[in-house]
Amino acid sequence: MNLDRWHRQSLRRTLLVVLLPGLLAVAAAELWLARGTAIEAANAAYDRSLLGAVKSIDASISTDSGGLAVELPYRMLEFFELTASGRVHYRVATEDGLVEIGTTVLPPPPAALLTGQPQFADTAVFGEPVRLASYARVLDRAIGGAAAPQRVVVQVAEPLTSREQFTRRLVAQALSRDLVLVLVAGTLLLTAVAWALRPLARLRDEVSSRTPQDLTPIAALDIPADVQPLIAAINQHVERTRQLIEARRRFIDDASHQLRTPLATLATQLGYALREDDTARLRDVLAALKAQLDETVRQTNQMLVLARADNAELPFEPLDLAALAAEVTRSWWSEAHERGIDLGFDAAEGVAQRVNAHAGLLKEALGNLLHNAIRYTPRGGHVTVSIASGAGLMRLAVIDDGPGIPDDERHRAGERFFRGRNAGAPGSGIGLAIVRSIAERHGGGLEIGRGEGGRGLAAAIVLPPADAANATLG
Repeated sequence: MNLDRWHRQSLRRTLLVVLLPGLLAVAAAELWLARGTAIEAANAAYDRSLLGAVKSIDASISTDSGGLAVELPYRMLEFFELTASGRVHYRVATEDGLVEIGTTVLPPPPAALLTGQPQFADTAVFGEPVRLASYARVLDRAIGGAAAPQRVVVQVAEPLTSREQFTRRLVAQALSRDLVLVLVAGTLLLTAVAWALRPLARLRDEVSSRTPQDLTPIAALDIPADVQPLIAAINQHVERTRQLIEARRRFIDDASHQLRTPLATLATQLGYALREDDTARLRDVLAALKAQLDETVRQTNQMLVLARADNAELPFEPLDLAALAAEVTRSWWSEAHERGIDLGFDAAEGVAQRVNAHAGLLKEALGNLLHNAIRYTPRGGHVTVSIASGAGLMRLAVIDDGPGIPDDERHRAGERFFRGRNAGAPGSGIGLAIVRSIAERHGGGLEIGRGEGGRGLAAAIVLPPADAANATLG
């Protein structure tokens, strides 16, 4: 946990912690490989010289006397000892060991010798590490009364001093080169990290210098492509915050606009009631006071619903639109009956119109449409709640035969506090705004048109279905 917190403190530190050890590990691996290459190069060079000594001794072998004789090339061996930086050992012997000349304690080759093919191995002679070259060939004639010519084995061993010195020089050169490369690469890495993080530093300074009221999007100019998704996410969050603040400011403006007048009216009516002595007139004032209070309560509730529809995080679930609409319609039957309105419901029986929605908000939207329709439809009129589908959308409509909205004002239906010029009943003008906001929160919209026969109003909530096709009820 502490290490994660330490990494989160600095992106520069995290990059260096990850990249610098990796760079050092690569340098160490390269040094190890360079050492292996140096050993191979040293063996290749010195083994050729060692093989030359073997061949020189082999050329001095003679069987003319009937035995095995060797005329050693002393001058060559002296020169060879100088280059090998130590004593050189040799051995010439028949393969069966009957005849041996030279240092007889030289160990046998680690694997069987093939005629004419030299074999090299690292071993020790008198406790000193040496490089041993072994070579076998068939003698020109048999010796010692043998029926057939035998093979003779020639071995030469030299100390590893010169090879190790050569290898150390190569490794030291590789180490020096790698240290320089690591130093240069580390410097370039530090410079590149600092250069790459400069746009982030500028972004930090830009954000820090902003005022609390500045919620404009962050400009993504000169920002690395890897950071662009972060900038986009920050701008999206800033935009949501701006919308939330704007919605709250709008709610405060709406509340002050809508509640100031009703509250002033209530205060005036209450003051008038306190001064009135006539019981009959006092009852009239109290009735008007109650009506005004009911309207104020309704306006307050509507503004709260509108604010919730604009901003609240709401869980959606699949709903049976027909069942929900039928339930809301039944709850308004008594209100319609008192006003002499014929309230009906029209939906295909047995078919469930399913949508993804929030039940409470959808009921509130349909309730607002029914409230407006019943309120503005004259006594004896008709209000119908219908459900239809088409073009991949569901339409929950409330159709009445009231005065409707004039054609030239219909495009403004759904604006906050808009009321048509032919609106006779009192109201706040936010009922349709609530419906439109709720419909948009559900991915749909509000459609306003004429009612049946070109009379009245048809207000429809348009919603996308939960599935491509309607589910049939069992």
